[in-house]
Amino acid sequence: MIGIGQLAREAGCKVQTVRWYEEIGLLPTPVRTEGGHRLYGQRHRERLAFIRHAREFGFSLEAIRRLLDLAAHPEHPCGDAHALAVAQLAEVEAKLRRLAALRDELERLVDTGCEDGIAAECRVLETLADHGHGLSAGPGATASEGPPPLTRGA
Repeated sequence: MIGIGQLAREAGCKVQTVRWYEEIGLLPTPVRTEGGHRLYGQRHRERLAFIRHAREFGFSLEAIRRLLDLAAHPEHPCGDAHALAVAQLAEVEAKLRRLAALRDELERLVDTGCEDGIAAECRVLETLADHGHGLSAGPGATASEGPPPLTRGA
């Protein structure tokens, strides 16, 4: 049996993360010493490793909860786990598309050739101030969101 600090170190996370996973029911409640200190066993280590690995893949906490439930019931069909993985792959592919668009936009910014100019004529600053064009801040974002655009000479 190990303490919460050792478990967190082994898993590569913070103590607060271990407590949070307990609080939301992803980790089983550990036994406690007479002094109230948590003690964790091998099943806690394995379950936390599973959770951390799933988080590295980007699975949501709710998806992880479902995956843990499936893992606890080996007689259940694999189709549900597969569907969660397919959905996560689609999410990753969508993020990659957004990142590629961001990269392309940043490349255009870098290629403006304004590194030797003055801030008043900086295309990077002008582009960032132009909220009505370019990449969206996310679903539902509008041009009116965020601070007002910068103006020259103000």
